[in-house]
Amino acid sequence: MQWLAYNFATGYYYSPKLLIIPNFPKTLSVSLLSSIFVSAMRLRRPAGIATCDQEADWSISKTHKRRWRLAFTVIYFTRALTSISKKLVLDKKGPVLRSLSYVAIEVQPPIDEAISSVDQPAIFLNVDPNTFAEMVRDKNFVSLSQFGGVNEIALILRTDLKDGVNGSEAGLNERKNVFGVNKFQKPPAKRFFSFLLEAFKDKIILILVACAVLSLAFGIKQHGWKDGWYDGGSIIVAVFLVVIVSAVTNFRQSRQFQKLSEKSSDIRVEVVRDGRRGPISIFEVVVGDIVYLKIGDQIPADGLFLEGHSLKVDESSMTGESDHIEINERTPFMLSGTKVTDGFGFMLVTSVGMNTAWGQMMSSINRDLNEETPLQARLNKLSSYIGKVGLSVAALVLLVLLIRYFTGNTKDDMGKREFNGSQTDSGDIMNSVVGIVAAAVTIIVVAIPEGLPLAVTLTLAYSMKRMMADHAMVRKLSACETMGSATIICTDKTGTLTLNEMKVTEVWLGKEVNDDTSLDMADLGMNMEEVKQNYETIRVEAFNSVKKRSGVLVKRKSDKTLHTHWKGAAEMILALCSTFYDTAGMLKALGEEERLQFEIIIKNMAAKSLRCIAFAHKERVDEGGLVPQNLEENGLTFLGLVGLKDPCRPGVKVAVESCKAAGVHIKMITGDNVHTARAIAIECGILHPDENLDNEVVIEGVQFRNYSPEERMEKINRIHVMARSALSTSF
Repeated sequence: MQWLAYNFATGYYYSPKLLIIPNFPKTLSVSLLSSIFVSAMRLRRPAGIATCDQEADWSISKTHKRRWRLAFTVIYFTRALTSISKKLVLDKKGPVLRSLSYVAIEVQPPIDEAISSVDQPAIFLNVDPNTFAEMVRDKNFVSLSQFGGVNEIALILRTDLKDGVNGSEAGLNERKNVFGVNKFQKPPAKRFFSFLLEAFKDKIILILVACAVLSLAFGIKQHGWKDGWYDGGSIIVAVFLVVIVSAVTNFRQSRQFQKLSEKSSDIRVEVVRDGRRGPISIFEVVVGDIVYLKIGDQIPADGLFLEGHSLKVDESSMTGESDHIEINERTPFMLSGTKVTDGFGFMLVTSVGMNTAWGQMMSSINRDLNEETPLQARLNKLSSYIGKVGLSVAALVLLVLLIRYFTGNTKDDMGKREFNGSQTDSGDIMNSVVGIVAAAVTIIVVAIPEGLPLAVTLTLAYSMKRMMADHAMVRKLSACETMGSATIICTDKTGTLTLNEMKVTEVWLGKEVNDDTSLDMADLGMNMEEVKQNYETIRVEAFNSVKKRSGVLVKRKSDKTLHTHWKGAAEMILALCSTFYDTAGMLKALGEEERLQFEIIIKNMAAKSLRCIAFAHKERVDEGGLVPQNLEENGLTFLGLVGLKDPCRPGVKVAVESCKAAGVHIKMITGDNVHTARAIAIECGILHPDENLDNEVVIEGVQFRNYSPEERMEKINRIHVMARSALSTSF
């Protein structure tokens, strides 16, 4: 019981955590209860009296006895009342009665009831978000054990390990208020005035401004306001245009990059809420969420491993280590910003946003999007060099002209010497010196290419506008210059050249290839839910790019038999099989002739640019309940294969032809087999139909890996398609 309240109003009162007790004595109040306890405490025997039979100096009056009995009654009644009230609330059988007076006692429901409550938001008592964040960030096993493990942390976070968190808006908002949102704090965006200052700080701009001021002053001094401002004023106008155009271009670039960054960061993740698994934005992930992860997924927040198979994570972005970390019950810590490289599994989110390891690291990084491009750097270097030469020449001319003037070697239009010692007026001397300095400044102005920064800025602004119209965005303008010099583009297939929309177009099941793919589980007479209930999953081997297959080991509950199922690249699954089912459903040995027929079927499917997936199976009796460490890979039975079609993206062939016309060669790197890769390359326009496989136009990744560095450099220009390639093979 957390608190006790007495209310003497009339009417009903209801709360999910309050129990109404009718007919409680009106005369009892909190102050009376306090006085009872104070009086009772005064009856303690004085120090030094050890026995009860000494009545000479100490006796108990009837009033004190009544107070003791009343105190005992109140304490006993309160405890009994609390016990009964808790039982009534938990059983949900206690009726709410009308009474002229009642007492409301708050009863905390158990954790299981709090989890199952859908209408009420979760209440987190004594939960420190920083504690969970530091535990996962530091991978502190001691702290994890002190909490009682992952399951206990799930209870603390009010998360049901099967159904996930309460997906109501109130429940999610409560979690966001306590633990924060899954967003990173970004530095405030630069204002336009900041870009103006940056553009004005350019060295060439500063030199031009100084020259413009001097030219304007000397021009007005010599020719007056009407004709003397032309040179200096034109330079000032050019500088103004350069600064404004540069500032506007960089300002728009910064705003576009911010929008692009937000859009590219808004990835979709799968979470379990209210017993259903579905995709949400990464920004909507909250603490307590159960996230499903598979190969290629980015971990959206810091958390703990719940369950999964063969889960491995690449933490190089956080630790710099290239080795993939295996995640399981012994190493359950998962960091945001890392990527899943193998397997699949579920994780419990313990911290989000700035409380994660990735958020802490990103907060210390200062990003500058307005870096100088290589072209701008080279042009600025050239301008600086020309400016230095101009300054040197101007200084030399200034020195020579001053020496000639003060030595009397210069003459005016009348043929008289301009300087004749003390006979020359000081005003004439000042005018002559100003003219000499103006000539030197003119040399500087002419030498410095003030139009070059403006031309470069206008060109980049125009190019960027064209790129935005084509929905092409780059983080650095240097990428545009790099692509302008590119001669070879290496591209992936799935999702880049194709739509990544797989559709079954051909099927082989014990007979000839059938292009009628309208079969479903109802046509096969199968109830998938019933099948799942009759089998128990023992071990799972997730798909990876090296083996090109995935498998599962299950046990049939009825007869305790073990069944190994494999699926993956057709030619690799076929190599593991020794038997197959014929058209009558009879098991037959897979000889060389039959194997050759299957290879022809696979090759014909691949020639139609289909991705071939095969299925195999093996059954054996459970031997004494021993679970095998690895799935069997030999002596499998070939069940069938399917051909998946991934159409090319619209406009890909035109883009490839445009690149070829510009002198850019396209090379495709894919994990498909040689025949499928070649068919797709022809469909996309990378290869011509008359090209064959004998001249090393299409090779496998293992073949390229076996080449020596000299052979690679020799044959790289002839290779257009690399099939069965992995990341380590290509780079």
